[in-house]
Amino acid sequence: MAKSFIDKACSILFFLLLIQAVLAHRKLSLKQKEPCKRFVLYYHDTIFNGTNAANATSSPVNNVTNISKFLFGLVVVFDDPMTLDQHLLSPPVARAQGFYFYDMKTTYNAWFGFTLIFNSSDYKGTLNNMGAGMMGEETRDLSVVGGTGDCFMARGIATFRTDKLHPSYTYCL
Repeated sequence: MAKSFIDKACSILFFLLLIQAVLAHRKLSLKQKEPCKRFVLYYHDTIFNGTNAANATSSPVNNVTNISKFLFGLVVVFDDPMTLDQHLLSPPVARAQGFYFYDMKTTYNAWFGFTLIFNSSDYKGTLNNMGAGMMGEETRDLSVVGGTGDCFMARGIATFRTDKLHPSYTYCL
């Protein structure tokens, strides 16, 4: 009887070790993709000027104040396409939805709060951004404060650089 018990115990121990070895060497199917560290998108903003309703992607919420010549106090709400190149008519890979307001009397400066909503086959989810951008600077950094989907709990910096600017109605970042 003691020999039978030892044989059963050894068999069970052998199978447990075999299962553990198989599980330790298999590839996990729940492994998540590596996070994207850097990618470049182009933000196209066409401001409503009273005559371009069909093409406008953003609109001032209030009238321009006469406090300064730098649009101080103007609030703009937008739903802008984001593309992989500078061309406005390229297929959008995301939409930037949010607002910005001009918050400095002595120069152009805007505070941004928006969400990038990815709608391409490469990325799914959102990326939340906020921060001030000195428009006279070559580059501006905004904080990445979160996200969903492929960008779940994202943190970091989004760097903006102006590519094209038509002062009265549109710009590309």
